[in-house]
Amino acid sequence: MEHKWIKILLILLCNAIFAFGIAAFIIPCGLLSGGTTGIALFVQHICGLPVVVTVWAINISMLLLGWFVFGKNFVLSTILSSVCYPLFLDLFQRLLGDFRFTTDILLSTLFAGLLVGAGVGLILRMGASSGGMDIPPLVLNKYTGISVSVFLYAFDTVILILQAFFSDLEKILYSIVVTLLTSLIINKVMLIGKSQVQVMIISEKYREINTAIQTTLDRGSTFLQSITGHLQKEQLIVFSILSPRELPNLNRIVSQIDPMAFMTVTKVNEVRGRGFTLKKHD
Repeated sequence: MEHKWIKILLILLCNAIFAFGIAAFIIPCGLLSGGTTGIALFVQHICGLPVVVTVWAINISMLLLGWFVFGKNFVLSTILSSVCYPLFLDLFQRLLGDFRFTTDILLSTLFAGLLVGAGVGLILRMGASSGGMDIPPLVLNKYTGISVSVFLYAFDTVILILQAFFSDLEKILYSIVVTLLTSLIINKVMLIGKSQVQVMIISEKYREINTAIQTTLDRGSTFLQSITGHLQKEQLIVFSILSPRELPNLNRIVSQIDPMAFMTVTKVNEVRGRGFTLKKHD
C-alpha cells in the first residue's frame, strides 16, 4: 500500500514537471507543441479558447474512448495524468501570469525539451500514461496492428503542421528542436539505471577468469562454445553482464590473470533476470 502511494505522488510530481515546462517556456514564447497541448494551442489561436479548457475537453474525450475500447482498468491507470496535467497547467499559468524566465527563445527551447521530456519520460517509466493524444495511437494499433510510435509521429506531425499556419518559420524550426529534444530525453530517462555492459572474454585461462568474476565481482557468468578462426581450435568464451562501474575492476582482474586475453565490451540497454531485476542467490 505504501509503495502504491509513493507511485501516485511521483506521478503527480512528473505531471507537475511536464505542465511547468509547457506553462513556463512553450506557451510564453509561442513555440509549437505536439499532442494535446498542440491541439489546444491551435484552438486558442483560432477561437481564443484558453489552452487548459481544450486540454480538459480532449483528455476527458480520450478517457471515454479508452474506456470504450480497452475497458475500466486502462482508464484507471490513465486517469491520474489526464486529470492532474490540466490542473497543474492551469495552476502554473495563473501563478506565472506575465512573468517570463527568459526572452531568449533558444533557452526556452532547451528548457522546454528538458522539462517536458523528463516529465513524460518519468511518467512512462513508472508504467503510467500521460493520457490525451497517447490514446488514439493505442486504439489504432489494436485494430490495424501498425506500431504505436508510427501513429504518434503521424499525429504530432499533423498537429505541428496545423500550428505552422499561424507561426513564423523561426519558431517552427525551434519547435522541431523541442520535439527532437523531448524524444531524446524521454529515451534517456527510460534507460536510467538499466544500462549495463556485456563482456566476452577469450583466454586460455578462462577457468580462473570465470572464478574471479563470480567471487570477486559477485557476478554470474556463462561459458560459450567456440572455434578459433586461425588454428580451428575449440575454445570456451567467458560471457558476463555487469554494471559500467564494475568494468575497470574486470579489466584489472583479466589483465592480472592473462595479459594476452581478448575481451570485447558491448553496451546493453536493459537486463532482466537474476542479479538485476531479481535478487541474487544467497
